[in-house]
Amino acid sequence: MVRLRLDLAYDGTDFSGWARQPGLRTVQGEVEQALGRILRLAEPAMLTVAGRTDAGVHARGQVAHVDVPEESLAELDGNRGPQSVDERLAALVRRLGGVLPLDVRVRSVCVAPEGFDARFSALFRRYAYRVGDTAGGVDPLRRREVVWHNRPLDLSRLNVAAALLLGEHDFAAFCKKREGATTIRELQRLDWVREPDGVLVATVVADAFCHSMVRALVGSLLAAGDGRRPVEWPGEVLARAVRDSGVHVAPAHGLCLEEVGYPSDAELAARAEATRRVRTLSVVGDAALQDE
Repeated sequence: MVRLRLDLAYDGTDFSGWARQPGLRTVQGEVEQALGRILRLAEPAMLTVAGRTDAGVHARGQVAHVDVPEESLAELDGNRGPQSVDERLAALVRRLGGVLPLDVRVRSVCVAPEGFDARFSALFRRYAYRVGDTAGGVDPLRRREVVWHNRPLDLSRLNVAAALLLGEHDFAAFCKKREGATTIRELQRLDWVREPDGVLVATVVADAFCHSMVRALVGSLLAAGDGRRPVEWPGEVLARAVRDSGVHVAPAHGLCLEEVGYPSDAELAARAEATRRVRTLSVVGDAALQDE
């Protein structure tokens, strides 16, 4: 078997999230089906992903891996005779581009380094959340990736409130609780900028996220940013560590997985082992990396 790393991007609008679900259109389902068809796999392809995004959430920097029989790559040789591994994988990218629907793209495929695990080797996930607050609404050409907020937002208030959430905390107030799952996370970065076109962009980085965490954090910050709540309120909600009915989860389509970060090749296996150990001891299982 050979392990392949896939770097993907997708528009999540018409998908029922990443994870394969019977009878529903999902990113995982589309990509696995395409791989099985192109490589003529005897067994279905089984992708492991860095972050299982929820319905409507987009990705520019998603990462997954798949283990396939080495001989299956010979299906990519065509009529030119045996090709190198790099040539075969370049052909795989091209053929995926022709088979996959236009709202999901595999940008690159490579043989994964020894010890690589798309999920457990990751050091961080970086998301962006985009909001427009202009009175007339957002650019209609960006309606699928920018959420319209119908009140003016103050950038300074957003960043003051965001700074109070940084660090390692129990984010139970901003997560959908799951049986046996920890809600302790290290929020490494959370800040806002206003781009030249007026769109506000939040950058959110953590080692991992629990379900709905990013959108719940954004929802609380928007309430502080438009003056409906004091700037201290999101931090107070965090400290209580219980779900607050005043926190409204922001819409899915404003969220995009921009990047997944990994250590050097020499440290991949150790990182994966350490992450698995922590998740096992915390009785977290799959809920740990069920992101947005």
